[in-house]
Parts: sequence; structure tokens; C-alpha cells
Amino acid sequence: MNKKIIFLITIFVFICLCIYYFYPEKKLPANSRIDTLVVYKSKRQMLAYSDGIFIKDYTISLGGNPVGKKQFKDDQKTPEGIYSINSKSTISNYHKYLSVSYPGTEDKLNANMHNKEPGGLIEIHGLPNKFGFIAKFQRWYDWTAGCIAVTNEEIDELYASVKVGTRIEIYP
Repeated sequence: MNKKIIFLITIFVFICLCIYYFYPEKKLPANSRIDTLVVYKSKRQMLAYSDGIFIKDYTISLGGNPVGKKQFKDDQKTPEGIYSINSKSTISNYHKYLSVSYPGTEDKLNANMHNKEPGGLIEIHGLPNKFGFIAKFQRWYDWTAGCIAVTNEEIDELYASVKVGTRIEIYP
């Protein structure tokens, strides 16, 4: 290939990546109170609702082995089922997090039947501390150990709008 064509393609790709990185996304409306989160793992999508009304969708990253229901500790899968947000914190290896009530009773029974631990520490979280600059590019890869990841800006708005006890439904 001609060096000029390679240079132009490189510049074009760089400009496209910059547009993707800096293009502003829809913000959660001010003073929103989210009472239900619905995750569709296969679509890499999380929907936020308030009183049954759709508010916003989020593009997410999942565990490194996302197909199928989480069954055991360290299987790199994101759980499936009905859970709740049981705590939230800013003290973490990640920007902030909302903790998911996994494992439930059924999850524990299933793991025990196989003489394994069900695992835990499933969260909706931002990026690892000091890596917030990755921003939206984190969506291009399933990189968590079984959690649901969003950008730091997105976890900030979720953290402010989601209360402990909020329902979260996670589907395949």
C-alpha cells in the first residue's frame, strides 16, 4: 500500500476513535430515583426504571466468561436471576460500586450440591482506580470477574440514584 493511503487511514481511524471517546452521552435526568435495574447479558445492556417508566439504558461489560448462569466461585460468569442492591460504597478497587445480593438461596444450594463455593462480591462498578481514562472503551471487552461494569461517569449517576434495596433482574 501507498504510505499516503496508510497515513490517511490512520488519521481517519484516530479521528473516529476521538469522536467515540468524546461524544457526549445522554445523562440520567436530574433527581431520578431508580427502583429497578434490568440487565440483558446477551445484549450487554442494563435498563434503568423509575416507577415502571424506562429512564435510561447503559452499555455494560460483564465477566470474562459471560455465557451461562454463574454457578461457582471464579467461573468468570455474571449471575442470572432476581436480586437486589444490598450495599454501595466509594471505598473499593474500583471508582464506586453497587453490590448485588448474589448468592441467593438457590445459588448456594446449587453450589453446595457440587461441593463448590458459590462465590460472591458481585457488583455494578466503574473502572479500576487510576484507569478511568479508559472510559467508554471498556465496553469493547468483557473484563470483570463476574461483575457488571459501566464507565465512572455512569456509576456516579447510578450511585446517586439507586438506593439499597433496589431490585435488579439479570437475564441471559
